[in-house]
Amino acid sequence: MMELVYKGVGEFWGTMLEMSPYLLFGFVVAGLLSVMVRAEQVEKHLGGRGLGTIIKASLFGIPLPLCSCGVIPVAASLRKHGAGKGAVASFLLSTPQTGVDSIMVTYSLLGPIFAIFRPIAALLSGVIGGSLVEMADGEDAEESIEPEVCKDDCCSAAGKNKSWFARAATYGFVTLPRDIGKSMLAGLAIAGVIAVLVPNDFFAEHIGSGLGGMFFMMLIGIPVYVCATASVPIAVAMMAKGISPGAALVFLIAGPATNAATITTLWKVFGHRSAVAYLLSVAGVAIASGVVLDYLFVAIDLGTGHAAHEMLPDWLKVGSALIMCVVLSQAFFKPRHAHAEGSDDHSHG
Repeated sequence: MMELVYKGVGEFWGTMLEMSPYLLFGFVVAGLLSVMVRAEQVEKHLGGRGLGTIIKASLFGIPLPLCSCGVIPVAASLRKHGAGKGAVASFLLSTPQTGVDSIMVTYSLLGPIFAIFRPIAALLSGVIGGSLVEMADGEDAEESIEPEVCKDDCCSAAGKNKSWFARAATYGFVTLPRDIGKSMLAGLAIAGVIAVLVPNDFFAEHIGSGLGGMFFMMLIGIPVYVCATASVPIAVAMMAKGISPGAALVFLIAGPATNAATITTLWKVFGHRSAVAYLLSVAGVAIASGVVLDYLFVAIDLGTGHAAHEMLPDWLKVGSALIMCVVLSQAFFKPRHAHAEGSDDHSHG
């Protein structure tokens, strides 16, 4: 038993070593984006209807550092300021699927092909889903979106009176880690359990590595919400046990995109047809992307690993992992005044 525990801890720490340097860089970029890109700018560009607005909404959502509780309030603001249903749905679709932090983690653990495919899939699902929602718009009853009130400071770069550097640092290394910290650590723990307890090639033998594996991963991903960053180590562990790269990509798309709160909001505000269009776009893009990725891995004989991180010196990996442990510890130790600080500015993710 203790041997299994030691092996699981080793898997956990090994993954943390590989992803920490890239995740720290992602936090830096996310902090800068939180200062540079404000909700008012998004609203300005996404007002109105049409395919062009839907595409812009999806593009805005891909890198934008909005936390899980920050997506719906910004979507509510977009709708209030004249954005069409399609643009709002596109934004709700693309934003949770990826971000600068999850892209960097995807690159570190799965390589550049996955890191490129993931935002492209987010863009396509946003555009297709937004277009379907706009087409479905009609007889469904419409209500106003009720913005969720952030209970912590997750929707704030904390403090309008601080300098841009302080606000960027606060968001990148305090707010964002608090938002994703528990989910990411849980993802690492689940990956460790899979690595230790699931036999090699288990999924390939019992589920299949083609479409069967993709539908299996979609069935797991749709009902179980996992944040974009936390989904990566789980996908890596599943691939090690026989799931194809395409099936892993399906999980990376479906898991983060199908937030129960987002689907409930769409159902309530836009109607059942729009909610169904949302889910169909996620499922369709996920399966299509998985098929294309599997084809590329076979046709071009791509390796599933990533060699670039091996060039990083061990001291950098260890140092980054230790810093990451300190940063993520904030997810479990939130000061009582966090809400007070976060309540004075809800324009950031």
